[in-house]
Amino acid sequence: MKRFGLTLAAAFCVVSLTFAAGNQPTTEKWEGRINVEKLSRFLKLTGKQELEVADICEYFNEQMKQAVSSKKNQDKMIHNAVYGNLKLMKKTLNEKQYAEYAKVLNATLRNKGIEVK
Repeated sequence: MKRFGLTLAAAFCVVSLTFAAGNQPTTEKWEGRINVEKLSRFLKLTGKQELEVADICEYFNEQMKQAVSSKKNQDKMIHNAVYGNLKLMKKTLNEKQYAEYAKVLNATLRNKGIEVK
């Protein structure tokens, strides 16, 4: 019975650590790649919109790389990068496209463990 209790406790610890490790922010792993081609197909962008979105995504990638490598004000820099991206996209996309883009960006950030306040 004692072995069973110890085995159960060890299993609980392993599961707890695994779960906790999976919920840690992964901002250091920002790869900075947004597949503009897939995004273009998903949002059904025009040629002009596609060029503008590519430029915005490139700028966003640069901002995010700087933010995640920063030691000071990392949260503020991430916040500014995300909201700057959304502001530029809002000017470029129509209302429906923007709503879809905001959902995709939110899911992407959440999957990367990035929380924007």
